Amino acid sequence: MSARPVETPQPLNLQGKETVLLVEDEDLVRCVARRILEKFSYRVLGAESGATALRLGQQHREPIHLLLTDVVMPGMSGKDLAECWRQQHPETSVLYTSGYTENAIVHQGSLERDTHFIQKPCRPELLARKIREVLDGSASLHKLQYWGEL
Repeated sequence: MSARPVETPQPLNLQGKETVLLVEDEDLVRCVARRILEKFSYRVLGAESGATALRLGQQHREPIHLLLTDVVMPGMSGKDLAECWRQQHPETSVLYTSGYTENAIVHQGSLERDTHFIQKPCRPELLARKIREVLDGSASLHKLQYWGEL
């Protein structure tokens, strides 16, 4: 019998050229996340609240490819922000993030299970991988994923 060649999966290119709207109410976390995203060549618009994010969306003339939003924020939750955002920008992908556990997020009704989610904190490469998967349409929506699971 002849051996079949083993297919080696191609490594995922973690670099991006897309624009990400990063919505995080904690200044330090937003600053670190911005640096991580910029390290991977994303264009980043930062907002400290849902209201600010919606204003940025109205002012920004270029496409925003990904809304990366914290789930729990004062004023407007990430889920409420995404629902408002998608009314004006249905083409934008959404990735939720939170320091809370899956149980806290799902069981309190903050998010449904078929949602792109990544838990804070994480390594930069894991965040970049998840973003790339969401933007490329290869991320699973079947369960919430923690940053540490990728």
